[in-house]
Amino acid sequence: MDRIRIGTRGSAPASKKFPVDDNQVGKNLDDGGFNVDRIRIGTRGSALALWQANFIATELKKFFPSMAVELIKISTKGDRILDAPLSKIGGKGLFTREIETALLDGRIDLAVHSLKDVPAELPTEFLIGAITRRADPFDAFVSNRFGAIEELPRGAVVGTSSLRRRAQLLALRSDLTVEDLRGNVETRLKKLDAGMFDAIILAAAGLRRLGFGDRIRAELSPTVMMPAVGQGALAVELVKGNRAVAEIIRVLDDGLTRAAVSAERSFLRVIEGGCQVPVGVYATVEAKKITVEGLIASLDGVKIIRGSTVGLIDDAGRLGSMLAEKLLSDGGRQILEALK
Repeated sequence: MDRIRIGTRGSAPASKKFPVDDNQVGKNLDDGGFNVDRIRIGTRGSALALWQANFIATELKKFFPSMAVELIKISTKGDRILDAPLSKIGGKGLFTREIETALLDGRIDLAVHSLKDVPAELPTEFLIGAITRRADPFDAFVSNRFGAIEELPRGAVVGTSSLRRRAQLLALRSDLTVEDLRGNVETRLKKLDAGMFDAIILAAAGLRRLGFGDRIRAELSPTVMMPAVGQGALAVELVKGNRAVAEIIRVLDDGLTRAAVSAERSFLRVIEGGCQVPVGVYATVEAKKITVEGLIASLDGVKIIRGSTVGLIDDAGRLGSMLAEKLLSDGGRQILEALK
């Protein structure tokens, strides 16, 4: 029997619309079944990445119940460098490159990522074969003493590793002190509990996945804190041409989520951003229509260019690109140039 191996940092049948990064996703595949007796999942060592790997394994086992699973940890550059902000480390794929190397080397067959960590432009050797149904896409306000951002006293220290969150926090409360906060979810919570911060901002999905939902004091709506691209969804990446693996993971793909993140990733692709730029975008799908909201912000939050667009779900990618072009022409390009 075939042995399938899965790598990770971390349903409805797949739709053949809205390929996230490659027009070949879901096409030209044999319809035959595959016998799989073992999966090797390469994963980052954090509890959240392990949760994601186990989630994908569990979902696959629903369709391939005889599969055994082995987890293999892979350390990435983003994991190893913890004494500098992500924006200062530089480069794309801080949490994916080493896992992609394992894909190319044949040590694993799949890579599972938090979609928000996946660069908008994948290396040409890879494609995203499945996007899981999106969990909570929003950010969460976490504090031991205060119930909301509005309750923080002047000069309160808020921790985040994200330029996107920093800019939007300062736009809301320019009197706050925003300091860099790196590490996994547990480490960040420990720093909060040690009194190093008055509050921290984390992804709500990650907190809930790890059983820390009770630490959330307030969930931040997109009007307050626009999410990151793909936030709340998981991506399953593979090497192009691996037809057997591509066919297997189709069972994990959620078409509506893929449509939404297709718009978001198209937005980011035009912006050419990542951890180095403060941008946010969030798409929602209702019936046959999709709404895309986005923003480009200065680091100090003084300038924020916002916009939105609505159109047919079949035009998801084009709508995301068009919104990005509009925000750039409305002043976003000047903001981004000032960051260089």
